Amino acid sequence: MKLRRLFAAGLVLSTLCTAILPTQADAASSRKPWLVQQIYNYNHPFAANLTSELATKMTKMATSAFYFYRGTAHLFYQDTKNTATWPVSWYTNTITNGVWLAGDMHMQNMGGFRDANGNAVLDTNDFDEGYWGSYTWDLRRMAVAILLAAEEKGISSTDRQNLVKNFVDSYATQVAAFKGNDTELSYRLTSSNTSGIVKDTIQAADGKTRSSLLAKYTAVSSGLRYFLTLSGSLQPVNSSTFSALNTSMTGYINSIASSKRKSSSYYLLKDAALRLGAGTGSLGRYRYYLLIDGPSTATSDDVILEMKQQTESAVSIAASGNMPAWVYDYHNGSRAIKSMKAMLSNTDVLAGYTTMNSLPFSLYERSPYQEDFDYTLLTTYAKFNDAIKYMGKVIAKNHALADKDYDATLITYSMDKEITDVINGDVSGLKTETLNYALSYAAQVKQDYTDFVSAKNSGATLY
Repeated sequence: MKLRRLFAAGLVLSTLCTAILPTQADAASSRKPWLVQQIYNYNHPFAANLTSELATKMTKMATSAFYFYRGTAHLFYQDTKNTATWPVSWYTNTITNGVWLAGDMHMQNMGGFRDANGNAVLDTNDFDEGYWGSYTWDLRRMAVAILLAAEEKGISSTDRQNLVKNFVDSYATQVAAFKGNDTELSYRLTSSNTSGIVKDTIQAADGKTRSSLLAKYTAVSSGLRYFLTLSGSLQPVNSSTFSALNTSMTGYINSIASSKRKSSSYYLLKDAALRLGAGTGSLGRYRYYLLIDGPSTATSDDVILEMKQQTESAVSIAASGNMPAWVYDYHNGSRAIKSMKAMLSNTDVLAGYTTMNSLPFSLYERSPYQEDFDYTLLTTYAKFNDAIKYMGKVIAKNHALADKDYDATLITYSMDKEITDVINGDVSGLKTETLNYALSYAAQVKQDYTDFVSAKNSGATLY
């Protein structure tokens, strides 16, 4: 393996890290008091908002090590910051420490949906943690998720390790294929170039209808459509909240480029509801469904927007200031939406952001044509292997697209070239490094999960 000097962009690293990765035994040491404090510190700021949602979050996190991992991206980046224990990669440099990341890569943050041009694709569908950092962080976070989810599904240790190596190989091969051309601009995974569960997910999304989505969450009475009250899912908002949401629509509309902006009547707010129980890591933050008029006054083409409270990216814990706040207009709703636009082709034309009650929010359509990726269907090594190879390609596309192709005033480099060059043909070394990291970190996650469940069951204050 060729050793490379690493000076992390935007980070204060006083010396070149020469430490090797910790062993699984070292990584799996108990750190229960620190763990409980970190979980409390991260979640407590939201305790005054939706306490019941935080309780739901803790219950979900107690389900399995994988669900715990999904809900604790902040722990991953606290550890990433601790380079004495969790060393930085040899396969990166100053430039490739400034790649635009999704930040919270795992199988459940990908799914099938139709893009703005009507193409049914598999792609990344969560950008809450979007930020600039080392491309290896997206790889490492996904690699750990693969190990945890595959173990949960009974995949053998040897096969789990092969899954991680094949995932990294798929990523490196695809990012190299983008070097020196612009194919990332039109690259997409569709039902015509995929197979297995990924293809099934894309086809399921494409087969959905607007009427089905509206029937799931709304009803019509006296010619007016309104949100249903659904226990644990949708809750009516009071008049003051509706008024605040209505006022915030102006900021949202203004955040959309004039070339993509619809007529003002399109955004007429007809009803709103508080969305409960969705996701894992973001539970505790406000999330609303907004019913707007859409292209006509008919109720059949009403549109549902998802309005989600945003906060600082967890990635910034490890790379504070790496993405200057002026890049996203000092607004975390804008940061999430810009991350979406940077990494996706044909982005939702309704994507925007606003502020309500001094809190930042992102907005986008709750599309009728979307299907969450269900990792529990990956019941064999072959099914798992098929899926993670496609996911490696998606992450490669994200990194290749979110560079000068998106906005050369923000990132001046071709990241597919820079990443390929820094790997320098040593894909085998990157695979080994990523696997060793993932094995050690997955062991730590499992220990943390055990300690978390113990703390939760003993009544520890977690938020």
